[in-house]
Amino acid sequence: MAMRHLTHHPKTPSEANGMSRWWRHYNPVRTAFNYAIVQLAARCPFMGMKRGLYRCLGARIGKNVSIAPDVILDFVTPELIEIGDGALIGYGALILAHEFLPDGYATGRTVIGPHCLVGARATILAGVRIGEGAQVGAMALVSSDIPANVLAAGVPARVVRKLDARRGPEKPRS
Repeated sequence: MAMRHLTHHPKTPSEANGMSRWWRHYNPVRTAFNYAIVQLAARCPFMGMKRGLYRCLGARIGKNVSIAPDVILDFVTPELIEIGDGALIGYGALILAHEFLPDGYATGRTVIGPHCLVGARATILAGVRIGEGAQVGAMALVSSDIPANVLAAGVPARVVRKLDARRGPEKPRS
């Protein structure tokens, strides 16, 4: 599996770490607005409204995407998140597009392909690409790319098996 696709931004000499002066890199008013919208969307029961709220932040949300309650999209860089048509994001999932580091911070486009399933409480790190039709197990930590039409699970997430693109998981052969 491919590693994450990140752009690294080094800290300045006056910064203790990548998060110590975050307001110099991101507009605090816009960040607070984004946070409020993400929290509202996480509690919104209406799929259409939820998709609309995320789109107003710049996230690319496809048609017929289903996002369960308590899903949190990155509120610092939501414009770097893309979720393909027909994807289903499970309860309490976390989808990131940035990370603060001791020596700076990193950003990366996070892409969840069409018709993917992201299980409950899964965490998708910044710069990860999940291929079309892939399924990510509940509570998985996706720290590298996941190919299309596979089931990935665990911490860190690893491919468990290939999926038949039309029928779901293949049955183990006896």
